[in-house]
Amino acid sequence: MKLSAFGRKFTADAGITSLMDDLGNAMASGEGMIMMGGGNPGHIPEIQERVQEILAGMAADEGQVRRLVGIYDPPQGEKQFIASLAELLNKEYNWGLKPENIALTNGSQAAFFMLFNMFGGEYGEGQRKHILLPLAPEYIGYADAGIDADLFRAVQPDISFTDAHEFKYRVDFDAVEVTGETGAICVSRPTNPTGNVITDEELARLEEMARQQDIPLIVDGAYGTPFPSLLFVDAQPTWNEQIILCLSLSKLGLPAARTGIVIAAEPIIKALSGINAIMNLATGSFGAMLAEPLVRSGEILSLSRDVVCPFYKAKMEKAVAAFRDAMGEDSCRWYIHKPEGAMFLWLWFPDLPISSLELYQRLKERGVLVVSGHYFFPGLPDDDWKHRHECLRVTYSQDDAQVAEGLRIIADEVKAVWREFGRAGQS
Repeated sequence: MKLSAFGRKFTADAGITSLMDDLGNAMASGEGMIMMGGGNPGHIPEIQERVQEILAGMAADEGQVRRLVGIYDPPQGEKQFIASLAELLNKEYNWGLKPENIALTNGSQAAFFMLFNMFGGEYGEGQRKHILLPLAPEYIGYADAGIDADLFRAVQPDISFTDAHEFKYRVDFDAVEVTGETGAICVSRPTNPTGNVITDEELARLEEMARQQDIPLIVDGAYGTPFPSLLFVDAQPTWNEQIILCLSLSKLGLPAARTGIVIAAEPIIKALSGINAIMNLATGSFGAMLAEPLVRSGEILSLSRDVVCPFYKAKMEKAVAAFRDAMGEDSCRWYIHKPEGAMFLWLWFPDLPISSLELYQRLKERGVLVVSGHYFFPGLPDDDWKHRHECLRVTYSQDDAQVAEGLRIIADEVKAVWREFGRAGQS
């Protein structure tokens, strides 16, 4: 089969492809694999009950069923949902939104594919621009989203230690360089994979850097504020026309609905809608129609704040305690990134004598699916920074007992590696 450059690029091995293949195959096999690799949300009874109520009401209404499955939405997305969302956000945050400031996409991944290639890549007349990631590591799904190669430029973080076995990444502003070759800045908040939440001050500083070059600051809020609010530290919802705020319904508990939300200046939304029409004709109606009653009533904010966030915070605390107990104080060196949000633990094993990819393979053989940390550094030079090969991302969104067992196996395997290769990594 002969493929174009586009075909070769998007059929090559990619971290996100490997991740989704692992998840799908493990789920289909039914062999009891402990699923700690993907970002599938947990099942929250209060959310599921509310969704069932809305679905039942829709199914009983012939007009709503017709809107749901029998009518194309415009390329911008389902109008009633968009209008309700603009009204809610204006009421809560006084953002001055109009419906023309919001577009829907078939999931956040599709939104980032469009946005990254709108602002990064070839501009003509020999000009080429990149997407700047000011805080590596970053989301695995970004890495291969560029039509052009080498779309991203990333910056190594400052690393500070916040506890005996805890650390935190911070933006190294001395190393962040925004130039005429930067098409946009992008940061996830909270960050997938680490759960890091950049502060309001850091966000404002990145916004000012974007403003000086007249480029957008893309904020990936798939786990963040104002919903689904998987945040364990304070973070202020922020939007203005310098910012492209990307939200999602997935982590609220609707991942299969594939509904991404983009809030931006009108020209950006118009352009995004045009690409939507070419790629998809229209976005799916299901997620928007299902969530519209929650948006119209404001429940989407209260459910996020009072149900979703406490659910994940409790899971995080159990997972941290389980891993601390499994590793112990006198074993090899290990750290957890300070968990400030999202649904992941980012584990660092300094001087690990095997790569994180090899550790992933060993854990897979023991029935535990995680994600090797090396996938999460798009845009960094291919140098010898060992840190990128010493980390794992694990999710704690699933059953607590399964998560604790998975963390126990990870700890056991890491200790086995050190026994096998020597004890140089011990404290």
